[in-house]
Amino acid sequence: QVQLVESGGGLVQAGGSLRLSCTASGRTFIFSRTAMGWFRQAPGKEKEFVAVINWTGSTTYYADSMKGRFTISRDNAKNTVYLQMNNLKPEDTAVYYCAGSRIGVPRDPADFGSWGQGTQVTVSS
Repeated sequence: QVQLVESGGGLVQAGGSLRLSCTASGRTFIFSRTAMGWFRQAPGKEKEFVAVINWTGSTTYYADSMKGRFTISRDNAKNTVYLQMNNLKPEDTAVYYCAGSRIGVPRDPADFGSWGQGTQVTVSS
């Protein structure tokens, strides 16, 4: 059984930074062969793609509004993916989810088969 556990969310002022972590576990989950992504969902809105990284860490994609502010990275030795978020804005407020995919480097949430429970990020103005 696969388990993804996010941490690092919280309350931060606009312009501040947070670093989210997501650690994977499970006998059938081969983290080092799985693309990992971050998504977010604000109240009343659809789940939104944030960033994705391939299994080696050599390829990353970001949503346009996150480019230059967010950085996704991974440590396969620790089964952990990170999302460094800088210059946070109130519109970044959402529940952030990590997810795993065995399908290339997708950006559609439908292509991710494993999901964490989410961590709340709140940015005050």
